[in-house]
Amino acid sequence: MNAANPRSDALEQCLTFVATRLELPVSEAAIRAQRVGTGTPLTPDGFIDAAERHGMVAALGEHTLATLGNSLLPAVALLKNGRAVVIIERIDDERFALFDPALGNQPVETALNALQAEYIGHLIAVRARYRPVTLNSEPAIQGGHWFWSALSSNRWVYTQVVIAAALTNFLGLATSLFIMVVYDRVLPNEAIESLVALTIGVSIALLFDFAVKTLRQLFIERAGQEADLRMGRRIFDHVLNLQMSAKRGSTGGFANTLREFESLRDFFASASLVALVDLPFIFLFIGVIYLIGGPLFMVPLIAVPLVLLIGLAVQPFLKRLSGQAFEESRSKQGVLIEAVAGLETIKASGAAPMIRQRWEESVQQQSNVGRKGRAIQQFALNATAFAQQAAQVSIVVYGVFLVGDGVISMGAMIACVILTGRALAPLAQLAQTMTRINQARTSYRALDQLMNMPSERPAGRHYLSRPTLEGKISLQDVSFRYPEQTTAALANINLTIEPGEKVALLGRVGSGKSTLARLLLGIYPPEKGAVLVDDTDIRQIDPADLRHNIGSVLQEAWLFSGTVRQNIAIGAHHPTDEQILQAAKLAGAHDFIARHPQGYDMPIGERGEGLSGGQRQLICLARALLGAPPMLLMDEPTSAMDIQTEKEVIARLSAASQSQTLVIVTHRTSLLALVDRVIIVDQGQIIADGPKAQVMRPVEAAPHRTREGTTL
Repeated sequence: MNAANPRSDALEQCLTFVATRLELPVSEAAIRAQRVGTGTPLTPDGFIDAAERHGMVAALGEHTLATLGNSLLPAVALLKNGRAVVIIERIDDERFALFDPALGNQPVETALNALQAEYIGHLIAVRARYRPVTLNSEPAIQGGHWFWSALSSNRWVYTQVVIAAALTNFLGLATSLFIMVVYDRVLPNEAIESLVALTIGVSIALLFDFAVKTLRQLFIERAGQEADLRMGRRIFDHVLNLQMSAKRGSTGGFANTLREFESLRDFFASASLVALVDLPFIFLFIGVIYLIGGPLFMVPLIAVPLVLLIGLAVQPFLKRLSGQAFEESRSKQGVLIEAVAGLETIKASGAAPMIRQRWEESVQQQSNVGRKGRAIQQFALNATAFAQQAAQVSIVVYGVFLVGDGVISMGAMIACVILTGRALAPLAQLAQTMTRINQARTSYRALDQLMNMPSERPAGRHYLSRPTLEGKISLQDVSFRYPEQTTAALANINLTIEPGEKVALLGRVGSGKSTLARLLLGIYPPEKGAVLVDDTDIRQIDPADLRHNIGSVLQEAWLFSGTVRQNIAIGAHHPTDEQILQAAKLAGAHDFIARHPQGYDMPIGERGEGLSGGQRQLICLARALLGAPPMLLMDEPTSAMDIQTEKEVIARLSAASQSQTLVIVTHRTSLLALVDRVIIVDQGQIIADGPKAQVMRPVEAAPHRTREGTTL
């Protein structure tokens, strides 16, 4: 290996080496599949995250090599110039056994002084996570619950929020006590010096209160940001790893469910959380009113339960409307996504009136639900404001009689009015806070349902590491039906494809050919039976390893916004320009790319806008050929190409895929020049399988059947 490799390569190779020694083998492809980004170096934090995802525990820290003992080994030592090595064992005081990616795949021996000269002082210690062996039980969720563990990791920050709330509520007493003392002591005695001292004291309290409130909001923002990053990544990772068979409903509705994360996050980073934290301190103010105002405490003591009852009474209505609002929002989002994605088809087919009607119905339904919710919320707000004002008026009226009887002083009455307003202030936001709680609860339930959907990488599952596959494919009694479908797409399929064999799957529209290709890629698991690659059930192989070894061209040529280079190199690991150029030439994409002024930096719009269907297929074909994977799986790879381009592609593929297993799903007999074996699928079953000449002879004898599409 090249010693100039970036640390991303070094740390990835170090992780695969350590994982193998800990009997948790993992390939570099599997590590990259779970990373953020493809072109950025793997950082030590990224190393730790990747290790934890694959059943290990890792920690970064400072340590001197002189005192490093075998109890901490194996460990990854970070070196200068972005290099990294795995220290395997301390042989003696002056020698270490280590794995250096720059020197090959075998451990080597090095002197302490030589290693010390390159060492930057930081080690990453790695251990296998303890996993108790249990029968008939689900494995523990790796990293804890997606939501509660994120909040739990910030429990100290939220504890600080509660402490800050206590301080600011205690400091809130300063103003009312100051006014009481001024009325009762300063004014009657004209004690100006006391007034100055009291003013200085209350000013300090107010400044300190301002600082504490500012810090409290910063604490909430910090906790919300950390929880946002952690939960957001867990949710999006789960979406990327979601089993396709688990996906239900429209794409827009699914996207709307993901948007609910915003509502959940905003609740824990907003003033609503502050209002909840302040609620218990209502009783503090009522207690102080009792101490200085005596019987006056009865007024807020009666007002608080009344306001709470109003807030609780509207909750069933708000809860029901919150659920309805979520469903209506999902419906509207579904119409919007469908309209934007299919705008060209809507214009061409004149479907605008139908789509417009769907949109207006969705907007109307959501507007009706929103109007009802706002009406109930406003009623609760008005009732709370009325109770607050009535309580203050009652304090004044009752206080006048108490002052007249000499039970309390004038200053105490005024202080009680202020304290009553302060005590009822959190309740003024109660209705709005309860609405946000209902929205957050609805969002949590929708997201929790999403997070409980089956994943390709279930918690606690450790796959077989198969970085390189030979290309043998077997299907044993495979049956499959799509979700919510009553008819099986495949039924009792038995099939074996040897390494290097060239096979075509033929059949009518809807016969199950593309479904078979999806099962080979592991996109869908079989309902019954098993799909094997190299005599291993693909459910045991890491999905990243499986797809790394299969170059695939799916029926729909899907490109991403970016450049041509990025779309060809997507999924590959640091491909060179030479490799990208070679793949493009093999696919035939280089011809039209070279004619563009920007060449491989030519921008591509979303879904490949700006390119013809044939050009999109050529780029997807180049993507599949990049890196010469041992298996090629192509579903109608030339359906959008002209005859001449197709001939050129067939000629190039014939020369380039000599040693690769090739499976082609097609209706075009021209592509049969690439294969030696033909399999005909009809109604989810194999009805013919054998050498091309033998299987195609009956087809050629009945050309009318081929023309009508009953055979191919």
